[in-house]
Amino acid sequence: MDGASIIAKALRDQGIEYVFGVVGIPIVELSLAIQAENLKYVGMRNEQAASYGASAIGYLTDRPAVCLVVPGPGLVHALAGIVNAQVNCWPMIVIGGSFDQDQVGMGGFQELDQVEAVSKYCKYAVRLETLESIPYHIEKAVRTSIYGRPGVCYIDVPGNMVTDAVATDKIRFYLRCPDAPLTLADPLAVMKACETLKAANRPLVIIGKGAAYARAEQEIQQFVVNSNLPFLPTPMGKGVISDTHPLCVAAARSKALAAADVILLIGARLNWILHFGQPPRFNPNVKIVQIDICAEEIGNNVPAHVMLNGHIKGIMRQFNEAAKTHPITISKNSQWWNDLSQKVESNIQTIQQMAADKRLPMSFYCAYHEICRLIPSDALIINEGATTMDIGRTVLLNQLPRHRLDAGTFATMGVGCGFAIAAALIARDSPASEKERVICIQGDSAFGFSGMEFETACRYQLPIIIIVMNNNGIYSGVDKETWDSFLAEDDPTISIAPTSLLHDARYEKVAMAFGAEGYYASTPEQLRKSLEKVLKENKPALINVSIDPISGKKPQESFWLTKTKTKL
Repeated sequence: MDGASIIAKALRDQGIEYVFGVVGIPIVELSLAIQAENLKYVGMRNEQAASYGASAIGYLTDRPAVCLVVPGPGLVHALAGIVNAQVNCWPMIVIGGSFDQDQVGMGGFQELDQVEAVSKYCKYAVRLETLESIPYHIEKAVRTSIYGRPGVCYIDVPGNMVTDAVATDKIRFYLRCPDAPLTLADPLAVMKACETLKAANRPLVIIGKGAAYARAEQEIQQFVVNSNLPFLPTPMGKGVISDTHPLCVAAARSKALAAADVILLIGARLNWILHFGQPPRFNPNVKIVQIDICAEEIGNNVPAHVMLNGHIKGIMRQFNEAAKTHPITISKNSQWWNDLSQKVESNIQTIQQMAADKRLPMSFYCAYHEICRLIPSDALIINEGATTMDIGRTVLLNQLPRHRLDAGTFATMGVGCGFAIAAALIARDSPASEKERVICIQGDSAFGFSGMEFETACRYQLPIIIIVMNNNGIYSGVDKETWDSFLAEDDPTISIAPTSLLHDARYEKVAMAFGAEGYYASTPEQLRKSLEKVLKENKPALINVSIDPISGKKPQESFWLTKTKTKL
């Protein structure tokens, strides 16, 4: 049995379903062996997008997919997705072809010490030494990627081992490793947490993407609803409890964070997304009740009043049991709920007024208003870009968990097409009664990172709808008059603003080049008709939406990126 066949069978035995990659020497034979084992191989146009796609499968299914890359440059290209997955705590297996075992230090083809290059960004990284050891390392990589805090594991495959063979009776294959165990927190700590929440005047629940990954939606909803607690989702925590639920205070985010005296932090980190938990964005005296799978994360930036280390699903079951004898009920008539409700209503009215402005070119809010009216409530939404994502986070409502993918903790731009292809595969392979549409809403800059992956979607007949919010730039662009003034200068590398992109680029023609439908929308009516049409069809499509270059988000009380001052 040759090495390629051993790897493919070991992956299948561990329940791997999807492999994303770009083939070349020495992994062509491995990609064929993978398909021979009935694993689904998705050939991408760039390893970066391949790594994004594989990582998204890990988040959406809680079992890893594989990113298969060639040596040297191929692995380096995939490094963006490796780091993105590791920072987001998503499981992924990366398999990299490498130089032959007898060519170490000789300047072999694309020779690079790849284990050293990626080990600091992985939970486990190994260079295979023998054919017999392959199943062991693959089982260990899969298990390591999903146990504890999920992350990335790397397997380096010397080129000669792909085609070398060994007697089948010398190979030991391993059974599929079980799903991660539901570890529990100290029962006394759970009781203390309940008492802390019960004594609070202004409690708040923050739901992170860790809660979505843990599939703890039923347990969290039971506790939050029974206790009548206001909750605030992080961007990818949206949908664990529906954004339309009356207990959701996302529209009053700043007020809720600044005033809460006790926060139940479920699977979220007090990093830049949550302003490090620091004043003035947070109450300086806030008590944090923190649930996290990673003990080292608890108390980071703000000491935890109660530490609950374990699997979120298991711990929330403990909360629900404790609440039977020590119920927590926050009155809807309390001053806290009154303050939050007023702020929610005020901010919703402001956004509605901005959306009602039909002046041309369209604002982001006007365009999003048309999109939100039409996309299905169970759509898998991929949302990236600068202003496109910032506004999308607030206006695109998610009613189901794991139905929003965006730039994430690492704020990675260019993830959209890879994520969308992964989501479309999951939707395609779901039971007929559960098939969902995949809507990828990107800024024009974000689309530029991996727009050629639209060909991948067409090749595999994945009915992704890409909506490009085209404001002619990064953050913001310029109007036609200003653009023409740039070109009138002697040297465009001096005159064109660094944030500017080509004025009124016709991105919809990319779709048309691959035989798909492409639409240009410069008015709300054109956007509405285009989206209505593509939603009725089950094919890839792209809508290029012309956005006012100076359109921005609603005025904020504080700058979104919190600065800190280190005291020496």
